[in-house]
Amino acid sequence: MSAASAAPAAGDRSICFVAHNALAALAGGNRQHAGGIERQQTTMAVWLAEHGWDVSMVVWDDAEETASEAQGVRIVRMCTLDDGLPVLRFFHPRWTSLNAALRSADADIYYYNCGDLGLGQVVAWARRRNRPVVFSVPSDPDCDPALPALGSVRERVLYRYGLTHCEHIIVQTGKQQAMLEAGFAKASTPLRMPCVGFSDAAREGGAGDRFHVLWVGRISEEKRPDWVQELARRLPQIHFTIVGGPNRDSDYARRVLSDEAALPNVSFVGRIAHEDMGPYYARADVLICTSVYEGFPNVFLEAWSVGTPVITTCDPDGLVDNEGLGAAAGDLDAMTAAIDRLAGNEAAHRRVSAAAREYFDRNHRLDPAMKAFENYFIDVLETYTGDNHV
Repeated sequence: MSAASAAPAAGDRSICFVAHNALAALAGGNRQHAGGIERQQTTMAVWLAEHGWDVSMVVWDDAEETASEAQGVRIVRMCTLDDGLPVLRFFHPRWTSLNAALRSADADIYYYNCGDLGLGQVVAWARRRNRPVVFSVPSDPDCDPALPALGSVRERVLYRYGLTHCEHIIVQTGKQQAMLEAGFAKASTPLRMPCVGFSDAAREGGAGDRFHVLWVGRISEEKRPDWVQELARRLPQIHFTIVGGPNRDSDYARRVLSDEAALPNVSFVGRIAHEDMGPYYARADVLICTSVYEGFPNVFLEAWSVGTPVITTCDPDGLVDNEGLGAAAGDLDAMTAAIDRLAGNEAAHRRVSAAAREYFDRNHRLDPAMKAFENYFIDVLETYTGDNHV
């Protein structure tokens, strides 16, 4: 596509989502990890496919899931996660199969949504072929020049390269936008994330029931599910439910799961299929987030879609407090007080619940939110000056 060319018509536009772990979210099943990022990319990919785009998704291979297409999205496979020899497999077959998959996708735009070394790999491939990459920032640490969430030098070098050379960056909050500008001198565009939600799940919490607190996430140290144990000890009159599981075995995960099992007012459900989550949100009186850091958690949107407020250690742009969608609570004492306060005031809970549902309907419904993303992608195509098919 030359500098003078217009963006392709709807039927000719193509986009590739590079989403290594999203095969389970796209094709079904529960074998691979599928978190908020994977579900969100699947939602976006399917919507664009339904609206005339040629959509592909690059994923890890899985011998037990052999589909070449799902929900209108073409599946382009890399190697499996375990292929190759330790150390050497970083280059082959992982990087080489990624390059082959990107070439096979042959898209007008490549979309990436993980703050890791893969961004550098995708950008390096795309720059050599004059293809635009859109990077969507998933979390606040990805905007910090110290890159606190990345461990190895290799990860830091490749991520920094990718961020530095990516011309199209989407952020979830004004905070992320300011951090990128201050730390990397990179401009970005804030967009509200789309969410299907669970509006068809009728709310079941409320007066007359034992107050019910829900925690949803990955069992890992940065998510701090061990806080649930302490909250349950402090608030024995309240019931807590944990939904999620560890991505990998660890001493921390084993300790958390063992401790949860010993508490009478804590139910541990484990990892369940995303489509089965609606009743859990609907039964909860409040969702809690105990993370050290976040971006804009998809679980917030899913909870708000059924009118479940959020009490959280991470409040994106002060939204939860400013819009009255729950409460921000920076430590265990504040979270304990916020839960106890909401549990003891039925009228306040009704007000916050209504505000949460109204906020979701106004800002994150799938069609209007995805239309903003589609317009952004079209603008990228219209302003891109390279020849996309060199």
